[in-house]
Parts: sequence; structure tokens; C-alpha cells
Amino acid sequence: MTIALGRLYHPQYGRLLGVQDGEIIYDISEHFESVSDWLQSSIDRVDDAIGELETLIRQAETFDAAEFDNAPASDVPHWLAPVDEQEVWAAGVTYERSRDARQLEAIDGGDVYARVYSATRPELFMKATGWRVIGHLGEVGIRQDATWSVPEPELALVLNPALEVVGFTVGNDMSSRDIEGENPLYLPQAKMYTASCALGPAIVLQPAGLWPETTIQLKIERAENTVFAGTVETSRIHRRLSELVEYLGRAYTFPDGAVLLTGTGLVPPDDFTLEPGDVVKISIDGVGTLTNTVKLV
Repeated sequence: MTIALGRLYHPQYGRLLGVQDGEIIYDISEHFESVSDWLQSSIDRVDDAIGELETLIRQAETFDAAEFDNAPASDVPHWLAPVDEQEVWAAGVTYERSRDARQLEAIDGGDVYARVYSATRPELFMKATGWRVIGHLGEVGIRQDATWSVPEPELALVLNPALEVVGFTVGNDMSSRDIEGENPLYLPQAKMYTASCALGPAIVLQPAGLWPETTIQLKIERAENTVFAGTVETSRIHRRLSELVEYLGRAYTFPDGAVLLTGTGLVPPDDFTLEPGDVVKISIDGVGTLTNTVKLV
């Protein structure tokens, strides 16, 4: 049985914590107030914690999952990002395609990206705090002062405070390529800005020690026409799951758990940039589909 943990909003009930099984959402809010609560309860017992959720849902109030497939608004049910107190971090240059893209965009030729690709220590950086993350069908942002903006579709690891992998979700690591390309030290400005991170729809609960073998698909639509589509296999990642998690936890703790974006191997062509109104759809087989509309921030 594969279930997913998600945060939702319903105008009648407010914010909910729900478990999705197929087309049904089970409200478990009376048992766990937040994602943080459940992640903390799973320390050293991930399989048991997931099993207990499967038992809880037998008595829970239910909703039709399709009822929440609306753009966020106070008067309609909708998905919230599947994080609350968690920090979202990201790994960079973990796929060969990402290394090549970073080198191409860099004014100085990008030797730093070639070196980090083959280095023992991975590139890791802070992406967003939980309250800043955009959920499914929400709006992601492109910077007003950027000229080259792209989505970066990524498999996201969800970790409990013990840095055990409890599951996966779909991530969009929005990026201003021209800003980072001007100088690698501008990475925080290229990566961290309003509405620059999206996750969802929910966390597919699956303990893991190895990369799931799956396919990531990206489609970008403009005025209802597809302007980019591509796929990449997660097997092409250059890093091991265990090393990314181990480095993330070196000299740093996550009392509420964390989400780690694992890098992108799927980059639109160099003459492409996002525009306001574009629709970005990221699908990961076995995990879900995250859809967002682009706005200027």
C-alpha cells in the first residue's frame, strides 16, 4: 500500500493534514497537527510510523482528492505545500547536464562547476523555509531583474529529524540563470527569492536508502501550447543518496526534519526563458505531478 502525506486547505475546516490513498483524502488532523509532528514521531521507526497511518485512516473523515485541485484561494479547497517548519535545501551540479548548463551560462567558462561535479563534497545550499514554499497549482515566481529564468524539475527527499528518508515529493527549484552565470557568488540571489520553490502535491511515503529508479518529466505550456518538453532518468544522477544526506547533516541539525532537492538533469534550451502566465508541469513516475503558473516577482 502506497500512501501520501499532504497539507490541504478547506474553507469549511481550515488547514488539514491528510493522507491520500488513491482518489481519497483521509483527515488525520486530530492525531497530528503538522508535518513536523509526524516526522518527529517517525524517528528510528519509519516503517512503523507509516503503518500506523494506514491504521488511522480507517476511522478518518474522507474527502474526494479531486475536490482540492484548485488554484489557492480562501473560498475553495486546495493543496498547500507539503511542508510547514521544515527547511528546504538543494544539491547542485549532480547531473552531467546540469554541469554542462552551468558552464555554458558562466561568463568565466564555469570551471568551478566542473570541479564541484567531480569533488568529494557536493554543492548544497539553502533554498527556502517551509512557509515560503509554493504548493500544487500555486504561482511560482521569476525575478523582475532577471533575463533568463527557468524551472528545474527535481526529485525531493523528505527527511525526518534523524535524517532518515521517509518519502519523496516533486520539486521545482526555480532559477535565474543569468544572475548565477554573471558570478557564482550570486547563487543565493539566483535561487532564493519570493515564490522560487515549489513542492507537491504530497509526500509519497516510502523509506529508502537508494535512489528510486524513476523518470522525471517536464512540460512548459504557453498560451495552451507546449513550448518545451523533456525527460530524464534519475539513474543518471552523479551522487549517492547517502552522501547527499550525510553532508547535509554535517554540523547542522533539523529538529523538524528537512526536504532536500537532489538536482536537475533536465534543462530547457539556452534560448528559452520563462514568461508570466507560463504553466510548468513536472511529473515524476510513482511520485506525482506538480503544476504551477508563472508570475513576475
